[in-house]
Amino acid sequence: MIPYEEIRVPVAGGELAALRWPTRDAGAPVVVALHGITANALSWGAVARLLAGRVTLVAPDLRGRAGSSGLPGPYGIAAHADDAAALAGALGQDRVVLTGHSMGAFVAALAAVRHPDRFGPVVLVDGGFGFPAPTHLSADELMTAVIGPAMDRLSMTFPDRDAYRSFWRAHPAFAGDAWSPEVDAYIQRDLNGEEPALRSGCRLEAVRTDGVGLFQDEVLAAAGELPGPAVLLWARRGLMDEEQGLYDKSRLAAAGQPGTNVTAVPVEDVNHYTVLTGDKGAGEIAGALLRAVAVPR
Repeated sequence: MIPYEEIRVPVAGGELAALRWPTRDAGAPVVVALHGITANALSWGAVARLLAGRVTLVAPDLRGRAGSSGLPGPYGIAAHADDAAALAGALGQDRVVLTGHSMGAFVAALAAVRHPDRFGPVVLVDGGFGFPAPTHLSADELMTAVIGPAMDRLSMTFPDRDAYRSFWRAHPAFAGDAWSPEVDAYIQRDLNGEEPALRSGCRLEAVRTDGVGLFQDEVLAAAGELPGPAVLLWARRGLMDEEQGLYDKSRLAAAGQPGTNVTAVPVEDVNHYTVLTGDKGAGEIAGALLRAVAVPR
């Protein structure tokens, strides 16, 4: 892992925690990176390493997670989008490159639409294009269908950090050589409390609100309304390393991606998690970000 520094910036209701991987060049481009629904800022560790100091990468713990778990609501995709804009402003940057993984991709798209003065090119990672919610499901049923196992984890307790590590190492997405010191640091940042009752720092209310918010019309429309160039890097495999990923060409067509400013690029041999945490996927993201920062502002 490469060194980072922890910063806090003022947002509505308090301070947002963020990690900053700096460069020696004070004039280096800045990228703001947004994590997924039950993740945290350290999920971007592999990308930071592969960027190799060519940009300053700043990744917040989104409201209700990890270092920002104490931030109160209201939660929701729009709240995170506004927090991302406040973060960019606190960094003294305009038109920064914005990227997001999974739910973070939906936040990134909405932030770029709501705050075009703050953000420039956008890199979406296995998220950003969605589908209307089934009308026959309640909010809780919808969340169970979308991220049921992740929701279950938020209510669990663990006797020590090794137990939490074992829980995650049994996840199909991290089988084989997908585990790394960066993945370990990322999942450990999630823990709150004291042994023998450690638990996830993700606030259940925040996750539930954000998950339902992914199906709001404004959120579903955002990727198609991006005013400037954007890239979607989508994983061939799914959340449980299943063969069918979140996207394929037909799903992207159904979600309205063709004809937008978003270029969709498949990433082979990765799943929904390792597209961000593994070297193959993180390398594709780093390359896309370096191309994005080269776009004239």
